[in-house]
Amino acid sequence: MTALLHRPAPPLTADDRLPDEKTPRTPGWWGPPALAALLVVTGVLYLWNLSASGYANTFYAAAAQAGSQSWTAWFFGALDSSNFITVDKPPAALWVTGLSVRMFGMNSWALLVPQALMGVAAVGLVYAAMRRTFTDRVHGTAAGLIAGGVLAFTPAAALMFRFNNPDALLVLLMVAAGYALIRAVATNSTRWLAVVGVALGFAFLTKMLQGLLVLPAFGLAYLLLANNTWLRRVGQLAIATVSLIVSAGWFVVVTMIVPASARPYIGGSADNTFMDLMLGYNGIGRISGNEGGGGGGGGGMGGGAAGSSFGGETGLSRLFGSEMGNEISWLLPAAVVALVFAAYLGAPSVWRRPFEGGLSRGEGAAVVAWGGWLIVTAIVFSFMSGTIHPYYTVALAPAIAALVGLAAVFAWRKRNQWDGRLAIAGMLAAASAWSIVLLNRNDFGPTWCRWLIGAVAIIAIVALLVGGRLGWRKTVGAAIIAGSLAGFGGTAAFSIATAATTHQGSIPTAVQTSLESGGMGPGGGHGAGGPGAGGHSARSHSAGGSQRPGNAAGGGPGGDGMSTNAELAALLRTTSTKWAAATGGSQSAAGIEIATGKAVMAIGGWSGDPAPTLDQFKEYVQSGQIAYYIGSGSSSGHGGPGGNSEISTWVAANFTATTVGGTTVYELS
Repeated sequence: MTALLHRPAPPLTADDRLPDEKTPRTPGWWGPPALAALLVVTGVLYLWNLSASGYANTFYAAAAQAGSQSWTAWFFGALDSSNFITVDKPPAALWVTGLSVRMFGMNSWALLVPQALMGVAAVGLVYAAMRRTFTDRVHGTAAGLIAGGVLAFTPAAALMFRFNNPDALLVLLMVAAGYALIRAVATNSTRWLAVVGVALGFAFLTKMLQGLLVLPAFGLAYLLLANNTWLRRVGQLAIATVSLIVSAGWFVVVTMIVPASARPYIGGSADNTFMDLMLGYNGIGRISGNEGGGGGGGGGMGGGAAGSSFGGETGLSRLFGSEMGNEISWLLPAAVVALVFAAYLGAPSVWRRPFEGGLSRGEGAAVVAWGGWLIVTAIVFSFMSGTIHPYYTVALAPAIAALVGLAAVFAWRKRNQWDGRLAIAGMLAAASAWSIVLLNRNDFGPTWCRWLIGAVAIIAIVALLVGGRLGWRKTVGAAIIAGSLAGFGGTAAFSIATAATTHQGSIPTAVQTSLESGGMGPGGGHGAGGPGAGGHSARSHSAGGSQRPGNAAGGGPGGDGMSTNAELAALLRTTSTKWAAATGGSQSAAGIEIATGKAVMAIGGWSGDPAPTLDQFKEYVQSGQIAYYIGSGSSSGHGGPGGNSEISTWVAANFTATTVGGTTVYELS
């Protein structure tokens, strides 16, 4: 990977360079070793003691296991190997983990190592994108190392690249699209622009519309700053759009062509169609709050405080409050300062002859792309009214990392001028001050560390401004290094602690803090047992934190409960029917599947889907396709209209209940 990322860039024309640049320099011997060290450190952070989290999110773990047993289940992303219902997301992430489990067996490493490797690859691609952005390869290497380090040590990244939610692949594909865009701008390449479309198309097949939030910024960057005619740019963007539609749409077409009887029910949809899932539960409904889903959507359930496990209050403060702040906001203020400084330098380049504003064409495109990524995604996350979880913010991490890396080099180039020194001082002050706030708010680490960060930052900023004014170059360099360490220390420590924490369940959060030990924390975040928190701490992350009805582990035999019910697991392993059992909700079904290796029908799916109806369930039973019905304590109706409530009532009225290992079981066949 080191050799690939250090492959020489194509020759640059004079129009690609700043007026004051001479022949582009290349880094000396230190470039490849520095990159290798960055990737190794990232790998250690994401891989160390990875199996401590077990199967992490059992919902996706069970789907990966099903995919390893059935190619149909793998292709459609079904929760069970008998293809009753899919998970509530597109299947791209499960294609990776399903293949891994098929090759290496059902174990924690097979599920989680792919996520960690995606994180290492994302860091490498951010580095490569920065290196391609600058005509001076020394500057590019420095920006790449800074951006890669920031991404690797963002708590949200340390959380999600060690967890089996789809977000790891989503971030990798968006970063890959960003890298391809930089290549496209540098070479006016239709091919590289088409790669952007392909990467974002598969990002859509990973997490739907969230994968397309970067699209406006990427399109604008190429339209404004590609070095060819306006007509050609529009034509190239049209080709890229076609590549996106094809790479995202082929799977949608397949779900339409294949008869419903030959594929699983599309989980999360109200009418068993992918389009309903895209436009409702996983699409516009997420933003508007009217998610709908299959009858048990989570819109309106997110009434917690800003940054809580649910939607919380909308507004720009959401990204800085409670758990969201813990996971993503450490360097967000510094990134805002970086974006303002970059805009100050580059604005003239957009409206007049390129490079008059102090940025090259490629640098300007990078600012528009990564800056637009940050702005659009931050606004959507801040104001969306539907279900949102703190870990979604990992999608902001690459943009923050890239902007910090870009602006650090921009400011360094102008360190002998007042605006460059002020930019550096502003970034250091923002990073250090907000780190102190977060450390203090969470009571994280010894108090003296916060005082040390503040003292080092103040001394560094004073030395930078005074030393720069007096022309003390060595003092300026030392001050920047010291201030950077102070500003970076908080996010690095929190990320390491996050990586060292066990994460399980459906809503992982960062390290355990004083906010989660009980009661109401600063910023309005609820502690353990508070509204919307699901009664979980960062170290337990139980499935009971799920926002969906019918999925609480406490109500059924799934999750940890199934692992202790050896008698029931042994009984189900002896079955030979299409489904060993049926039970209410995907979370309960997932735990049983993992424990037994058998297909289990998840009545109502994850989001209260209308599948199956009572009549359909009767047909399955009468044809001998389901061996047992496992009571999940969800007779209140969780599972969708005509689903769990009616089914459980019908089963109880027509079959005899027995107790197996403390669980109520009905024999159906």
